[in-house]
Amino acid sequence: MVVSDSLPLAVACSPLGDIEAARHLSEQLQLPYLGVVKPRQVRDYGVLMFFDDRGLALQVTGKGAPGPVRVDFTSGKAGYRREHGGGTGQLIAKAVGLQKTRVPLHVLDATAGLGQDAFVLAGLGCRVTLFERSPVIHALLADGLARGRLSESTASIMARMALRVGSSIDWLRSAGPQVADIIYLDPMFPHRDKSALVKKEMQVFRPIVGDDDDAPALLAAALEAATYRVVVKRPRKAPTIDGIEPATRVEGKSSRYDIYPIKALPPG
Repeated sequence: MVVSDSLPLAVACSPLGDIEAARHLSEQLQLPYLGVVKPRQVRDYGVLMFFDDRGLALQVTGKGAPGPVRVDFTSGKAGYRREHGGGTGQLIAKAVGLQKTRVPLHVLDATAGLGQDAFVLAGLGCRVTLFERSPVIHALLADGLARGRLSESTASIMARMALRVGSSIDWLRSAGPQVADIIYLDPMFPHRDKSALVKKEMQVFRPIVGDDDDAPALLAAALEAATYRVVVKRPRKAPTIDGIEPATRVEGKSSRYDIYPIKALPPG
Protein backbone atom coordinates (compact mmCIF):
# COMPACT_ATOMS: atom_id res chain seq x y z
CA MET A 1 0.00 0.00 0.00
CA VAL A 2 1.32 3.46 -0.92
CA VAL A 3 -0.35 6.61 0.37
CA SER A 4 1.02 8.81 -2.40
CA ASP A 5 4.27 9.35 -4.25
CA SER A 6 5.34 11.88 -1.60
CA LEU A 7 3.99 9.95 1.41
CA PRO A 8 4.74 6.23 1.12
CA LEU A 9 3.57 4.30 4.18
CA ALA A 10 5.26 1.74 6.43
CA VAL A 11 4.77 0.14 9.85
CA ALA A 12 7.27 0.65 12.67
CA CYS A 13 7.59 0.46 16.42
CA SER A 14 9.16 2.28 19.35
CA PRO A 15 11.16 0.34 21.96
CA LEU A 16 8.04 0.34 24.17
CA GLY A 17 5.57 -0.55 21.40
CA ASP A 18 3.95 -3.89 20.65
CA ILE A 19 6.36 -5.45 18.15
CA GLU A 20 4.17 -8.48 17.45
CA ALA A 21 1.14 -6.26 16.77
CA ALA A 22 3.27 -4.14 14.42
CA ARG A 23 4.45 -7.17 12.47
CA HIS A 24 0.91 -8.53 12.25
CA LEU A 25 -0.44 -5.20 10.95
CA SER A 26 2.30 -4.94 8.32
CA GLU A 27 1.36 -8.40 7.04
CA GLN A 28 -2.36 -7.66 7.18
CA LEU A 29 -2.05 -4.41 5.20
CA GLN A 30 0.90 -5.63 3.09
CA LEU A 31 3.09 -2.75 4.21
CA PRO A 32 6.84 -2.72 4.84
CA TYR A 33 7.86 -3.33 8.46
CA LEU A 34 10.81 -1.22 9.59
CA GLY A 35 11.25 -2.62 13.09
CA VAL A 36 12.18 -0.31 15.98
CA VAL A 37 12.92 3.20 14.68
CA LYS A 38 12.87 6.88 15.57
CA PRO A 39 10.33 8.51 13.22
CA ARG A 40 12.26 11.74 12.77
CA GLN A 41 15.22 9.74 11.43
CA VAL A 42 13.18 7.86 8.78
CA ARG A 43 13.76 9.20 5.27
CA ASP A 44 12.27 6.70 2.80
CA TYR A 45 8.69 6.73 4.14
CA GLY A 46 6.55 9.82 4.61
CA VAL A 47 4.14 8.34 7.16
CA LEU A 48 4.44 5.52 9.68
CA MET A 49 1.80 3.42 11.34
CA PHE A 50 3.71 3.61 14.59
CA PHE A 51 3.27 1.49 17.70
CA ASP A 52 4.43 3.08 20.96
CA ASP A 53 3.55 2.75 24.64
CA ARG A 54 0.14 4.39 23.99
CA GLY A 55 -0.89 2.08 21.17
CA LEU A 56 -1.09 2.76 17.42
CA ALA A 57 -0.64 6.17 15.84
CA LEU A 58 -0.08 7.75 12.45
CA GLN A 59 3.22 9.60 12.51
CA VAL A 60 4.66 11.82 9.80
CA THR A 61 8.41 11.30 9.56
CA GLY A 62 11.30 13.72 9.32
CA LYS A 63 12.39 16.77 11.28
CA GLY A 64 9.68 19.26 12.23
CA ALA A 65 6.84 16.80 11.62
CA PRO A 66 3.59 17.29 13.58
CA GLY A 67 2.88 15.01 16.51
CA PRO A 68 1.21 11.61 16.16
CA VAL A 69 -2.46 11.21 15.26
CA ARG A 70 -4.20 8.50 17.27
CA VAL A 71 -7.65 7.51 18.49
CA ASP A 72 -7.92 8.21 22.20
CA PHE A 73 -11.34 8.14 23.81
CA THR A 74 -10.10 8.33 27.39
CA SER A 75 -8.33 11.72 27.47
CA GLY A 76 -7.71 14.85 25.42
CA LYS A 77 -10.54 16.26 23.32
CA ALA A 78 -12.71 13.16 23.61
CA GLY A 79 -12.34 12.99 27.39
CA TYR A 80 -13.14 16.67 27.82
CA ARG A 81 -16.15 16.45 25.54
CA ARG A 82 -17.43 13.41 27.42
CA GLU A 83 -17.42 15.36 30.68
CA HIS A 84 -18.31 18.86 29.46
CA GLY A 85 -19.88 18.39 26.01
CA GLY A 86 -23.35 19.73 26.72
CA GLY A 87 -25.45 16.56 26.46
CA THR A 88 -28.37 16.57 24.05
CA GLY A 89 -27.88 20.30 23.53
CA GLN A 90 -24.91 19.58 21.26
CA LEU A 91 -25.47 20.28 17.57
CA ILE A 92 -24.92 16.66 16.56
CA ALA A 93 -27.46 15.50 19.14
CA LYS A 94 -30.03 18.00 17.84
CA ALA A 95 -29.37 16.89 14.26
CA VAL A 96 -29.80 13.21 15.07
CA GLY A 97 -33.01 14.03 16.97
CA LEU A 98 -32.11 13.08 20.52
CA GLN A 99 -34.17 15.96 21.89
CA LYS A 100 -37.29 14.59 20.18
CA THR A 101 -37.27 11.03 21.47
CA ARG A 102 -36.51 9.07 24.60
CA VAL A 103 -36.17 5.81 22.69
CA PRO A 104 -32.51 4.64 22.44
CA LEU A 105 -31.51 5.01 18.80
CA HIS A 106 -29.36 2.83 16.60
CA VAL A 107 -27.08 5.12 14.59
CA LEU A 108 -25.00 3.83 11.69
CA ASP A 109 -21.94 6.03 11.19
CA ALA A 110 -21.04 5.24 7.59
CA THR A 111 -17.86 7.37 7.49
CA ALA A 112 -16.47 6.93 10.99
CA GLY A 113 -12.97 8.39 10.61
CA LEU A 114 -11.44 8.67 14.08
CA GLY A 115 -14.78 7.90 15.69
CA GLN A 116 -15.20 11.21 17.49
CA ASP A 117 -18.82 11.82 16.49
CA ALA A 118 -19.74 8.18 17.09
CA PHE A 119 -18.22 8.44 20.56
CA VAL A 120 -20.35 11.49 21.37
CA LEU A 121 -23.52 9.72 20.25
CA ALA A 122 -22.66 6.53 22.14
CA GLY A 123 -21.97 8.65 25.21
CA LEU A 124 -25.50 10.03 24.88
CA GLY A 125 -26.97 6.53 24.90
CA CYS A 126 -27.11 5.62 21.21
CA ARG A 127 -26.03 2.24 19.92
CA VAL A 128 -23.57 3.05 17.13
CA THR A 129 -22.37 0.87 14.27
CA LEU A 130 -19.22 2.27 12.67
CA PHE A 131 -17.86 1.77 9.16
CA GLU A 132 -14.49 3.08 7.99
CA ARG A 133 -13.35 1.84 4.60
CA SER A 134 -9.74 3.06 4.75
CA PRO A 135 -7.75 0.11 6.16
CA VAL A 136 -5.27 2.51 7.74
CA ILE A 137 -7.87 4.60 9.58
CA HIS A 138 -9.85 1.44 10.41
CA ALA A 139 -6.75 0.06 12.19
CA LEU A 140 -6.36 3.29 14.18
CA LEU A 141 -10.01 3.20 15.18
CA ALA A 142 -9.89 -0.48 16.17
CA ASP A 143 -6.88 0.23 18.38
CA GLY A 144 -8.60 3.16 20.07
CA LEU A 145 -11.76 1.15 20.72
CA ALA A 146 -9.75 -1.71 22.20
CA ARG A 147 -7.93 0.63 24.59
CA GLY A 148 -11.17 2.41 25.45
CA ARG A 149 -12.70 -0.89 26.56
CA LEU A 150 -9.93 -1.24 29.14
CA SER A 151 -10.69 2.09 30.80
CA GLU A 152 -13.29 2.26 33.55
CA SER A 153 -14.33 5.73 32.41
CA THR A 154 -15.18 4.69 28.84
CA ALA A 155 -15.88 0.94 28.90
CA SER A 156 -19.66 1.38 29.10
CA ILE A 157 -19.58 3.75 26.10
CA MET A 158 -17.36 1.38 24.11
CA ALA A 159 -19.92 -1.36 24.71
CA ARG A 160 -22.38 0.65 22.57
CA MET A 161 -19.88 1.04 19.68
CA ALA A 162 -19.36 -1.74 17.12
CA LEU A 163 -16.79 -1.37 14.32
CA ARG A 164 -17.55 -3.25 11.10
CA VAL A 165 -15.16 -4.21 8.31
CA GLY A 166 -15.63 -3.05 4.74
CA SER A 167 -17.28 -0.27 2.77
CA SER A 168 -20.51 1.12 4.16
CA ILE A 169 -21.90 1.89 0.71
CA ASP A 170 -21.60 -1.76 -0.35
CA TRP A 171 -23.12 -2.90 2.93
CA LEU A 172 -26.03 -0.46 2.74
CA ARG A 173 -26.85 -1.43 -0.83
CA SER A 174 -27.20 -5.07 0.18
CA ALA A 175 -28.69 -4.68 3.65
CA GLY A 176 -32.23 -3.67 2.70
CA PRO A 177 -34.49 -1.04 4.32
CA GLN A 178 -34.58 0.10 7.96
CA VAL A 179 -31.16 -1.28 8.96
CA ALA A 180 -30.61 1.62 11.38
CA ASP A 181 -32.76 4.33 12.92
CA ILE A 182 -30.36 7.08 11.83
CA ILE A 183 -27.60 6.96 9.23
CA TYR A 184 -24.88 9.53 9.78
CA LEU A 185 -22.49 10.67 7.04
CA ASP A 186 -19.43 12.88 7.28
CA PRO A 187 -17.79 12.48 3.85
CA MET A 188 -14.40 14.02 3.19
CA PHE A 189 -15.05 17.35 1.51
CA PRO A 190 -12.76 18.22 -1.45
CA HIS A 191 -11.04 21.32 -0.09
CA ARG A 192 -9.23 23.28 -2.78
CA ASP A 193 -7.73 25.90 -0.44
CA LYS A 194 -4.63 24.52 1.24
CA SER A 195 -5.08 26.98 4.10
CA ALA A 196 -8.05 24.87 5.16
CA LEU A 197 -5.72 22.01 6.09
CA VAL A 198 -4.81 23.45 9.46
CA LYS A 199 -5.36 20.44 11.68
CA LYS A 200 -2.59 17.87 11.84
CA GLU A 201 -5.22 15.15 11.40
CA MET A 202 -6.13 16.59 8.00
CA GLN A 203 -2.50 17.00 6.98
CA VAL A 204 -2.07 13.25 7.40
CA PHE A 205 -5.58 12.10 6.47
CA ARG A 206 -6.10 13.66 3.09
CA PRO A 207 -3.25 11.87 1.28
CA ILE A 208 -4.35 8.59 2.89
CA VAL A 209 -8.13 8.77 2.59
CA GLY A 210 -8.61 11.16 -0.33
CA ASP A 211 -11.93 12.84 -1.10
CA ASP A 212 -15.19 10.93 -0.94
CA ASP A 213 -16.17 11.38 -4.58
CA ASP A 214 -18.93 8.79 -4.20
CA ALA A 215 -20.76 10.83 -1.54
CA PRO A 216 -23.90 11.20 -3.73
CA ALA A 217 -24.12 7.42 -4.13
CA LEU A 218 -23.57 6.94 -0.40
CA LEU A 219 -26.34 9.41 0.41
CA ALA A 220 -28.72 7.64 -1.97
CA ALA A 221 -27.91 4.26 -0.37
CA ALA A 222 -28.39 5.74 3.12
CA LEU A 223 -31.80 7.16 2.23
CA GLU A 224 -32.92 3.71 1.14
CA ALA A 225 -31.67 2.05 4.33
CA ALA A 226 -32.46 4.46 7.20
CA THR A 227 -35.65 4.23 9.25
CA TYR A 228 -36.12 7.81 10.49
CA ARG A 229 -33.53 10.15 8.99
CA VAL A 230 -30.15 10.62 7.36
CA VAL A 231 -27.85 13.28 8.77
CA VAL A 232 -24.92 14.67 6.74
CA LYS A 233 -22.18 16.75 8.34
CA ARG A 234 -20.66 19.38 6.05
CA PRO A 235 -18.40 22.42 6.31
CA ARG A 236 -20.75 25.34 6.97
CA LYS A 237 -20.30 26.99 3.56
CA ALA A 238 -19.98 23.80 1.51
CA PRO A 239 -22.62 22.89 -1.06
CA THR A 240 -25.05 20.11 -0.29
CA ILE A 241 -24.31 16.65 -1.64
CA ASP A 242 -25.73 16.18 -5.14
CA GLY A 243 -29.20 14.66 -5.02
CA ILE A 244 -32.31 15.66 -3.14
CA GLU A 245 -32.14 18.76 -0.97
CA PRO A 246 -32.17 18.43 2.83
CA ALA A 247 -35.40 19.40 4.56
CA THR A 248 -33.62 21.38 7.25
CA ARG A 249 -30.24 22.16 8.73
CA VAL A 250 -28.57 22.63 12.09
CA GLU A 251 -25.73 25.14 11.76
CA GLY A 252 -22.68 25.86 13.88
CA LYS A 253 -19.73 28.20 13.47
CA SER A 254 -17.64 25.99 11.20
CA SER A 255 -19.90 23.10 10.23
CA ARG A 256 -23.54 22.25 9.68
CA TYR A 257 -25.75 19.17 9.67
CA ASP A 258 -28.05 18.61 6.69
CA ILE A 259 -31.11 16.60 7.74
CA TYR A 260 -33.03 14.29 5.41
CA PRO A 261 -36.12 13.07 7.32
CA ILE A 262 -37.88 9.86 6.29
CA LYS A 263 -40.53 9.64 9.02
CA ALA A 264 -41.10 11.08 12.47
CA LEU A 265 -39.03 9.81 15.38
CA PRO A 266 -40.97 7.89 18.05
CA PRO A 267 -41.54 10.13 21.10
CA GLY A 268 -40.88 7.32 23.56
